[in-house]
Formats: sequence, C-alpha cells, structure tokens
Amino acid sequence: MPLRSRSFVLLPVLLSALVLAGCGSSARRVAYDTEEFDSTTTHTRSYEATEAQTCEAARRALLSQGYMVTAANADLVTGRKSFQPAAEVHVEVEFRVVCAAEGGRGGKGARPKSTVAFATALQDRYGLKKVNNSASLGVGAFGSLSLPLTGSDDAMVKVASQTLTDERFYDRFFALLDRFLEGQEPGAEEPEDLPEPAPPAPAATPDPYPAPAPATTFPVPTSPNRG
Repeated sequence: MPLRSRSFVLLPVLLSALVLAGCGSSARRVAYDTEEFDSTTTHTRSYEATEAQTCEAARRALLSQGYMVTAANADLVTGRKSFQPAAEVHVEVEFRVVCAAEGGRGGKGARPKSTVAFATALQDRYGLKKVNNSASLGVGAFGSLSLPLTGSDDAMVKVASQTLTDERFYDRFFALLDRFLEGQEPGAEEPEDLPEPAPPAPAATPDPYPAPAPATTFPVPTSPNRG
C-alpha cells in the first residue's frame, strides 16, 4: 500500500482516539473540582452574643419563614421546608445552623465576646416516576400454573440533592437572624413611650399607743332654794 493512502487510513483512527480520550476526561471530572475553599463569608457570620442567644434567634428566624424545626439546642438548629415548583416536582430544603463561640473567654464561666454562626441549606429534589409492580396468580385447578400480573404506580423518587451556595439566599437569612437577635420583630412597629404611673401613696400605719377617749359627763340637776 502506498504511504499516502496509508496515512489517509490512519487519520480517522487517530481522530477517533482523541475524541474518546476527551470524552473520558470530561466524564471523570466531578462537581467538587471547582471547590477552592477561598470564601468564608457565604455560610458564616459573627454576632456579639452568646451561642444560646444566636441559635435561639436562628430558630425564631426559621419559624417565621414556615420552616418546621426538627432540632434546637444551645449550639445547633435544624429545620425543613417543602416546596412544589411544578405539578410533578417536589423540593425539600433542610436548613442547618451551628453556633460556636469564638475567642474572648476571660476565665471559667465567662461569657464569650462573640459567636460565629455556620449556616448550610441542602436541597433535595423529587420527581414523579412510574414504578412497575409484578405479582403471580396461582390457579389450583391446573396444578402449579402461575399467571404473571404486572402493573405500575406513581411514586415520588429523589432525583437530585445539592447544597445551596447562593450568597443572596444566606444574606437574607443572616439579616433576619440579626433582627431577631436584636429583639425586633420583622414588620412590627416600636411601641410608643407611655407615661410612668404615679407611685401609690403609702398606707397610714396605726398608732400603737392611741390616746384614751374622753370620759362622758352628765349634767347634775340643781335643787330649788326653800325659804
């Protein structure tokens, strides 16, 4: 075979090998290859409060947005909320907040200067799928003859699970947590200052030695003079 025609035969083979190699490398790439661990502001905020106060504010913030709190203590709060973005799609978001003291402990039993809150939201996505069911029906009159029966039912199946990384999503949560930490209900107006009521007058104390009451005197009749 001439050299020119042999090169034309080998060229498609080399191109196919390069394409397959490229597909293999793209298939081996995973989602966490882009994780660089360079940002510490998306999932964390610091507050001038104790761990218990910060987690209590986080619990109230989740409750105010319709989350069902599944666990709550001095350093951990978890909640879950369901969404229905489409007729055959169901989404559940599980929110998790961890409160940890950072520095500032002057001694045993001293209160920390600040607490850092770590927030993470996990989104589970469910889709409507057909599930095949099979069963057998035995017919006694014909011995051990079995007739297969097949059917299908609709069921919600988890199709995806992802940690939310949208900074705006966490910014809104941390802002709401800060408002509850300050004791300000969202949308509530500050009450007007009312005048303080006057203190009650002190009750009179009875005299332990009261003065005796004056004696009652009766008039003495005078008799007429006899002359």
